[in-house]
Amino acid sequence: MLEEILKQVALGEMSAEEAKEQLATFENLGFAKVDHHRKKRQGSPEVIFGEGKTSTQIIDISRAMITKKEDILVTRVNKEKVEEIRRELPEFQYHEIANLLFMKNTKDTVSSKGYIAIVCAGTSDLAVAEEAALTAEAYGIEVRRFYDVGVAGIHRLFAHIDEIRQATVSVVIAGMEGALPSVVGGLVSHPIIAVPTSVGYGANFQGLSALLTMLNSCASGISVVNIDNGFGGAYNAVLIHRLANNSK
Repeated sequence: MLEEILKQVALGEMSAEEAKEQLATFENLGFAKVDHHRKKRQGSPEVIFGEGKTSTQIIDISRAMITKKEDILVTRVNKEKVEEIRRELPEFQYHEIANLLFMKNTKDTVSSKGYIAIVCAGTSDLAVAEEAALTAEAYGIEVRRFYDVGVAGIHRLFAHIDEIRQATVSVVIAGMEGALPSVVGGLVSHPIIAVPTSVGYGANFQGLSALLTMLNSCASGISVVNIDNGFGGAYNAVLIHRLANNSK
């Protein structure tokens, strides 16, 4: 990219000011510095964490990304903010269960073999599971969902285990005691990204019990992200899937 910009400047096809703008690594909005070069460094554009931001801030950041023709993923955005945001930017697709907004601004397509399995213990964990599934799909990866297959009725998991085994990587989500990743980890030969959820009664401690169970798993090949972090689990799975396909 750098050589191409310098060539255009040398040929008089681009001004020095335009070149400076093209080479800028971030855009300063005052309240935020939008990282436009993240896709070049990491293969994926910056993601907007919606919690704690106002709808106006999310709109302004999104507009900055739209000018650079970047795909936009906004996580943890509640319904009240969504209504305000979509009045200004109706191109956003809203996924209510996951509290997630997505806008496709590129024509990029991803050609990859295989899929990521999203394995979810219970219906109460669906918000986190859908955040994970939709994040992976936003990055162009095929996802297969296996929901309500927790250890309380483990035969439900076994009904799908052959298909889960064929995945490149699994994101396994569970609350309560958080045992599901250990069970899946003992049945498959690919990496497991475990996501504890805050679902459970008092001694669950808002997901701490599930987190500790997953960190202490006796099954090999399990990595653990933070409580309710469906996005983080999916992002790690996407990186693994890309490496398996030798693609960015």
